[in-house]
Amino acid sequence: MFARRSDVRSIVWPHEKFLVCGRRPSLPAGLRVYAIGDIHGRLDLLNQLLSLINADVAQFPAIRPVYVFLGDYIDRGHWSRETIDRLIEHADEHESVFLKGNHESIAISCLSDRTKIDHWLRLGGMETLSSYGVAPDLFANRKQAAGTQLAFHNALPQSHFRFLRNLRESFASGDFFFVHAGVKPDVDLAHQTEKDLLWIRHEFLLSSRDFGKIIIHGHTPTEEIELRSNRINIDTGAFATGRLTCLVIEGETLSVIDTASD
Repeated sequence: MFARRSDVRSIVWPHEKFLVCGRRPSLPAGLRVYAIGDIHGRLDLLNQLLSLINADVAQFPAIRPVYVFLGDYIDRGHWSRETIDRLIEHADEHESVFLKGNHESIAISCLSDRTKIDHWLRLGGMETLSSYGVAPDLFANRKQAAGTQLAFHNALPQSHFRFLRNLRESFASGDFFFVHAGVKPDVDLAHQTEKDLLWIRHEFLLSSRDFGKIIIHGHTPTEEIELRSNRINIDTGAFATGRLTCLVIEGETLSVIDTASD
């Protein structure tokens, strides 16, 4: 599936049926997209991957490099707050698109709906709250949902609230559609619901439908990048595997940079 191009990047050889309207999918001339999978609080891997991407940009200069982050920046890993800080810092210097993941969605909802806190904690929210300095003995008590909600409100910087509030549900460019989880197969891309874009799994993953664009997504961890006729999954389970993956798209060329390359 991969062939070495440089010390950093590997080429993805497209599937023989990896086509849009009978041709290989592509981006507009001059644009290069760096699509980055689920980070889940692994600041160490994010820093490592961004350094590799910087090296790639230096080796292969681009007219317009755009970073597209596919969501799930928080939970499970120990550095959720620091990861958000790093992403905000990154956006100050680089053109970036930040998509919303299901983990950001539920975290945001907990600010107004305390009934969702228990669900969030079971998804990895404990680590996120700890990174914001919320005392573990508070959220460890499931009866303290109101106190946990207030503590999270007080601990969340306004810059982080704005970052989370402004996350996008999707991003489209050329023949590619970027989203966190996937799309509902029988619904036009322009009419997808946020719930499906952030949470869908099997119905999307098992579909061979032509979506009109190649869907670039994360959300469902796999050992290797999944290359299908209608989608590419770049969530390589960074939290558990230590492998954070970036798909590089330029023209008709697909390449991979990941932390396993370092």
